[in-house]
Amino acid sequence: MADQLLVFDTTLRDGEQSPGASMTCEEKVRIARALERLRVDVIEAGFPIASPDDFKAVKAVAEAVTESRVCGLARALTKDIDRAAEALKPARAARIHTFIATSPIHMREKLRMSPEAVLEGAVKAVRYARQFTDDVEFSAEDAGRSDPDFLCRVMEAVISAGARTVNIPDTVGYSVPAQFGELIAMLKNRVPNADQAIFSVHCHNDLGLAVANSLAAVYHGARQVECTINGLGERAGNAALEEIVMAVRTRQDVFQCDTRIETPHIVAASRLVSTITGFAVQPNKAIVGANAFAHEAGIHQDGVIKNRETYEIMRAEDVGWSANRMVLGKHSGRNAFRARLAEIGITLKDDAALNQAFERFKDLADKKHEIFDEDLQALVSEGALEEAVEPVKLVTLETASGTGTKPRADVRLIWNGKEHEAHAEGGGPVDAAFRAIEGVVASGATLQLYAVNAITSGTDAQGEVTVRLERQGRIVNGHGADTDIVLASAKAYLNAVNKLLIPDNRTHPQLHRGM
Repeated sequence: MADQLLVFDTTLRDGEQSPGASMTCEEKVRIARALERLRVDVIEAGFPIASPDDFKAVKAVAEAVTESRVCGLARALTKDIDRAAEALKPARAARIHTFIATSPIHMREKLRMSPEAVLEGAVKAVRYARQFTDDVEFSAEDAGRSDPDFLCRVMEAVISAGARTVNIPDTVGYSVPAQFGELIAMLKNRVPNADQAIFSVHCHNDLGLAVANSLAAVYHGARQVECTINGLGERAGNAALEEIVMAVRTRQDVFQCDTRIETPHIVAASRLVSTITGFAVQPNKAIVGANAFAHEAGIHQDGVIKNRETYEIMRAEDVGWSANRMVLGKHSGRNAFRARLAEIGITLKDDAALNQAFERFKDLADKKHEIFDEDLQALVSEGALEEAVEPVKLVTLETASGTGTKPRADVRLIWNGKEHEAHAEGGGPVDAAFRAIEGVVASGATLQLYAVNAITSGTDAQGEVTVRLERQGRIVNGHGADTDIVLASAKAYLNAVNKLLIPDNRTHPQLHRGM
């Protein structure tokens, strides 16, 4: 029988470290429920000591999740571990994940600690964490650039101290598959008590090798992979959950293990994360990209028609491409609406929230004939944005553009209870709308990203707009969706502006950005 490969998802922690990918507590809970539906083994919900928001989100996920294990990150410090333990109290099954850097450059330049002090701190942290739970994971940050002999000493010591999972991160994406696989094999062979712990890997994608390095590690005996939906993560991202799961599942002739992931829910989870973060999935992305199972070349089409396996090594249905295509319309009732939300993993907090969502659904149904699951995801996200406390709200927007005329926009906003109007011209109606909004709020922000994504096909599709603003080093994402792309753009810009206007109580200690 094949071994079980544990899937440790860190979308809510490392994934959120992507600039502009911050998620609200409610959004984290929605993603956590989708991960639980996927049957992810461990959900790393956040870094509780980083901020009050992170603590609140980890606690909320711990309360909401009942099937997966919930994990909180902590530096090798007692105050971090205390905070993580407190946030994880509601969890049915909890894990404390503590870490410290072990590479020469990190110990010397960042920690300013000797190797012996690092070893002592790692052991102390694991022993302390074991007071709160018997499931403690230890990570040697920047293990890929650590001295092999020292790494062996650290692994042996933390396992003896009670770590039941030891993680070997390729923190900066420096490793290559052959080398990284050999590192895992060496550790498992040289660490005397290696059989008392599960070896895990956490690979970053700086050289585009995160998935390849992870799979090389699995081939050489790693039995937990740390990954994210869509490969989300800081810098170039992390290993993509969907790619690792399907590679192991498809190549059972190579890998002597398998995950328990319910793969038909992969596409739905991918779309949810994309919708919430505003990070669109490129069409040629493996597994979850729009073109992943598309065939345009005549030779390919002919082969697939004759025998699917000539050009397809997986079935689209197996990852969810055809499993969630139920279409709702304006004649659909409340029960059908509620049932479909439940089927795609959306649970609203009460009947009042359901009624409000149903009203938005009916409004959308008047604008477009068919409403797909992607529309429902955007609709619920839009509702969450409307419920948020926002200093500036859009009352009306009127734009005009045409051949030979200067595009213009007239906007009316309510800001802290007072109505304001502004008029502006621009290079196009969207530019004019943004300038008109700035005429009122004067945020002083720089537009770093403007991206439009059609949620579904057809000329009546909703446009989903992501706007990224930067001001004094603070980066925020704004989101908006509507069948009118200019209105969706204005909603997204205002959503970002409102985030800038609200004081930021999220703090990310330098060491948070580890592993």
